[in-house]
Amino acid sequence: MKQYARNIHQGITNAKSNLTHYTNFTLNQTNPAKATNFVTHCNVKISENGRNGNVKAAETIFHRMSHKNIVTWTAMLTVYAQNGQIANARKLFDEMPERTTASYNAMVSAYIHNGCNVTKAYELFASTRDKNAVSYAAMITGFVKARKFDLAEKLYLEAPREFRDPVCSNALISGYLKIGETNEALRVFENVRESERDVVSWSAVVGGLCRDGKVGYARILFDRMPERNVVSWSAMIDGYMEKGLFENGFCLFLDMRREGVVEVNSTAMTIMIKGCGNCGRVKEGMQIHGLVSRLGFEFNSVLSNSIITMYSLFGCTDMSKKVFCAMANKELVAWNSLISGYVYNNDVDAAYGVFERMPEKDLISWTAMIRGFAKDGRIGKAIELFNMLKQKDDFVWTVILSGFVSNEEYEEALRWYVRMNQEGCRPNPVTISSAFASSAALAALNEGLQIHSHVLKMNLEHDLSIQNSLISFYAKCGNVTDAYKIFIDVDEPNVVSYNSVINGFAQNGFGEEALNIYKRMQNESLEPNRVTFLAVLSACTHAGLIEEGRNLFNTMKSRYRIDPEADHYACMVDLLGRAGLLDEAIDLIRSMPLKPHSGVWGALLAASKAHLRLDLAKLAAQHITEQEPANATPYVVLSNMYSASGQKIEGDLVRKTKNLKGIKKSPGCSWITIKDKVHLFLAGDQSHMNIEEIKAIILTIDKGMQWLYYCGF
Repeated sequence: MKQYARNIHQGITNAKSNLTHYTNFTLNQTNPAKATNFVTHCNVKISENGRNGNVKAAETIFHRMSHKNIVTWTAMLTVYAQNGQIANARKLFDEMPERTTASYNAMVSAYIHNGCNVTKAYELFASTRDKNAVSYAAMITGFVKARKFDLAEKLYLEAPREFRDPVCSNALISGYLKIGETNEALRVFENVRESERDVVSWSAVVGGLCRDGKVGYARILFDRMPERNVVSWSAMIDGYMEKGLFENGFCLFLDMRREGVVEVNSTAMTIMIKGCGNCGRVKEGMQIHGLVSRLGFEFNSVLSNSIITMYSLFGCTDMSKKVFCAMANKELVAWNSLISGYVYNNDVDAAYGVFERMPEKDLISWTAMIRGFAKDGRIGKAIELFNMLKQKDDFVWTVILSGFVSNEEYEEALRWYVRMNQEGCRPNPVTISSAFASSAALAALNEGLQIHSHVLKMNLEHDLSIQNSLISFYAKCGNVTDAYKIFIDVDEPNVVSYNSVINGFAQNGFGEEALNIYKRMQNESLEPNRVTFLAVLSACTHAGLIEEGRNLFNTMKSRYRIDPEADHYACMVDLLGRAGLLDEAIDLIRSMPLKPHSGVWGALLAASKAHLRLDLAKLAAQHITEQEPANATPYVVLSNMYSASGQKIEGDLVRKTKNLKGIKKSPGCSWITIKDKVHLFLAGDQSHMNIEEIKAIILTIDKGMQWLYYCGF
């Protein structure tokens, strides 16, 4: 920073000496050409300093100039506008000896891009005598940015025909796309005559459609383009990559290279690197890395950072480190990319080693390490780093809260949520979702209701992620009615919304209702995912809907091309087992293309116990003990089944085996919350501080119930 300050000081000193030299020269010489060159040179320097954020240096040059032209004044006004100094910009505008259309345009743009004060912007626009295309485009952009679409459209139609297309229409299209109104942008685009559309119009709409996920329509327009630039190609390629259509994106990139009309730039290369990383295409990623070097981009820091991330996604952290070490100028982003790569690959110690070597750290660095330690189960170290932070934003709070949730420390998560609010940090939707997840895990209805109340005060009740969390929370607390009410209030439910309400109905025994929601989801043309099928299969299990369950299980692969996972098989085994179809259940297990986990065998064991199938119980118990040696359940179930079938000696033998191995059954537990404190009770536990008082109350209740029984109530 000191070196940076010295450089600025030296630059200002040089500017002053140059100005002194040139000023004296212009005063003593009568050479108009040289004087004009001097002013032009100063104007360029003012603009350069403005773009670099050096307002003071620009001011020094401006104030030392003995002769200024209208370009000088407009350049200085633009400097203020670019750097957010709107008051200084307006003061300078009012002091200008003369104003041109460019001056008015600069001031209008200043208002629009600094707080979007469209009222003042329009006052200036209206007072501009000779408006040009830039004047109208700037004002239209302002109206759209302020969401005053009617005024934007009205001004567009009022603009002279020669200004309207493509300049003004492009401003309107870009404005709509920036706020996500793709359909409106498309409407404006389609109303412009094809002969008056330029490459900017086409590229903007193609990019907007891709960002909206409509890559098919975007490709139709892309193919119709009379002229394409690197922006058009990059937008279309990025659209494919974001949708996971790697082959389409990669082939289009090769087409761009073959045509040779457009020169590949660093943006296009970044898109390709990101696409390879996200889609796990190692071979193609290495080829793109080679192309980066051949095209002379190897010293581009943005590309290097993307390559570090790409190799990290491949799990090749050694390559990430090599790219990092080869960088001549290691900026903060590069350090953070390497740390995040190690954290992603669960090498937290390596990440911490890089973190400690960093010459400087920002909030992203600290947040990455906090996430890493929390992910690794070292929540204590995560808290230590968190407490070392002097300034904390909502994102780092969210990471620490999510860490508590992922480590099943739900009470701590709720305490920290309260602390976050007490310290004046406004929670974001992800933070709130973590708090709801903790409340649901604890079945802490009161705490969840308080958080819901907080959501209403913050006007976040219509946020989709929060609505989904609310559905899950109420359902897990057994309040299916309120869960369904929240679901109905969702304007545009997504797959997560449907999964949450289906799962809620299923968990609470409303199988038919869960299936009805699933059918409604299909009618809305939303494609179910693995979680959806897990929820509906569970619903069929609870409702005993065998045929529906079979059909859904078969539909997964035949219609939706989703390969069932072990959890889906566990649901089917449970469904068949409860119906007494144990032979079909064991046949299903034997047909599994993947190894059955303990959940699958556990479902068979439970069904074998219910239907007294000792042969299958022994098989299931054997597999469970192999996978979970410390699990007491198979021993207990098998021992009881032997005893129930009159084989007492075998039952005692199983019980002795369990005891000799030191395996103990986890005691049942329950808890209640009184005055924000959770009281936990284990079966047979006498350690509670109020145990004698509790016993006395239970005895009183017991005697009262006996008296009511003898009285005939």
